[in-house]
Amino acid sequence: MNDNYSPTHKEKSMAMFCHFAAFAGFVFPLLGSVLGPLIIWQMKRHESEYVDYHGKEALNFQLTMLIAFFIAFVLVFVVVGIPLLFGLAIFEIIVIIIAGIKANDGVFYRYPFSIRFIQ
Repeated sequence: MNDNYSPTHKEKSMAMFCHFAAFAGFVFPLLGSVLGPLIIWQMKRHESEYVDYHGKEALNFQLTMLIAFFIAFVLVFVVVGIPLLFGLAIFEIIVIIIAGIKANDGVFYRYPFSIRFIQ
């Protein structure tokens, strides 16, 4: 990405929506958190390099979280997973909000602990 690039207001808003669309996962469990960012990213990725970047970041993070939640769910059977599920949910909410705010501020934000599935 070009360091001198300044995204438009519309680009910032769409990038923010890429991140906040992940909250659909709390309404539609399992794939809702992945489908929300995926749909917005697919619709807008060719229109803006900025939205493309944030769409990939949001999608990569949600795929990472899906794997983490699956592992935590399996660990529920050995009791360790119960607090891990709650911790992951709180972490996910906080980081999504931070990412959305940063995207709206024009910052190229990278999620912590995110596996880069989509380059």
